[in-house]
Amino acid sequence: MPTPNKYPKEFRERAVRMVAELDEPGALRRVSEKLGVNRETVRYWVKNAPASRGGKRGLSDEEIAELDALRKEVAELRRANEILKSASVFFAKELDRPRTR
Repeated sequence: MPTPNKYPKEFRERAVRMVAELDEPGALRRVSEKLGVNRETVRYWVKNAPASRGGKRGLSDEEIAELDALRKEVAELRRANEILKSASVFFAKELDRPRTR
């Protein structure tokens, strides 16, 4: 069972937005002091937040969703390929088997 976050999601998102809006040297320190949160914690939130929310992660929310969908599709296609490989081996054996009349 995952441990609950100490800070609510809205609070973390607000901290990330504040750092992005300041966009100056020392913004991370100023925001962490203002909110009473460890600087490394705020740095982690900024680093892992999507770019569309002011974070440093290079993907927007839409790109992340698309990437997840593509990963699921690739997994499904790999499963289908395995099934097709198994079927082709089965039918190849059937064709190679000598026939008796």
